[in-house]
Amino acid sequence: MNKTSSEQEKETQEKNETQQIVDFGSSLIRSSRGQIYCLTIVGQIEGHTVLGQNSKTTKYEHVIPLLASLEGAEDVDGILILLNTVGGDVEAGLAMAELIAGLKKPTVTLVLGGGHSIGVPLAVSGKVSMIVPSASMTIHPIRMTGMLIAAPQTYRYFERLQEQIVSFVEEHSRMERGKFLELMMNLGDMSSDVGSVVYGREAVRMGLIDRMGSISEAMDCLYGMIEREKQES
Repeated sequence: MNKTSSEQEKETQEKNETQQIVDFGSSLIRSSRGQIYCLTIVGQIEGHTVLGQNSKTTKYEHVIPLLASLEGAEDVDGILILLNTVGGDVEAGLAMAELIAGLKKPTVTLVLGGGHSIGVPLAVSGKVSMIVPSASMTIHPIRMTGMLIAAPQTYRYFERLQEQIVSFVEEHSRMERGKFLELMMNLGDMSSDVGSVVYGREAVRMGLIDRMGSISEAMDCLYGMIEREKQES
């Protein structure tokens, strides 16, 4: 039986969406309340250096143009970003966080599992940030692997880059700057490291994350934001 053009179009669309899930861990959720694009940012944020084949990574050269296209996509009403990161390239992660924060469309970030290091700015970059009770947020100073030049300029560079992260978190969350720095420089929480690990409820109580919730709460929050935006337009 020959397929109609509408059936062929639907089949092609379903194949494209399946491929998006495989390639980017993303999908488009359609309902009568609006269309939500779900994007996952997992593993290490891969920047200018390609990581090993055994590393689970999110490539910034994939996410950045995707976010730019979502901002202009007429068939996308809101964006849900699922996070389970273990850090990675600081500049690439901060670039992604800045882009998410600059989106005009309703955005909700949901931390699942963990938000390590540069995952913290990503977690607070949405218009609303959420976290499940078991998820952790790991806050520590910037560190770098490989050869370092032991010169004053190197330490000043670290300080300036770290200041960008602290300022971003301060601007996009309710956490006080002093408290964030205290957690970052804590000596008693992490074995053989400097910093702190805070879990879901604690992160909300401190003002780092806006509210508790999982996927259903995140979706309801997005649909509510979409509805309010439609009423205002």
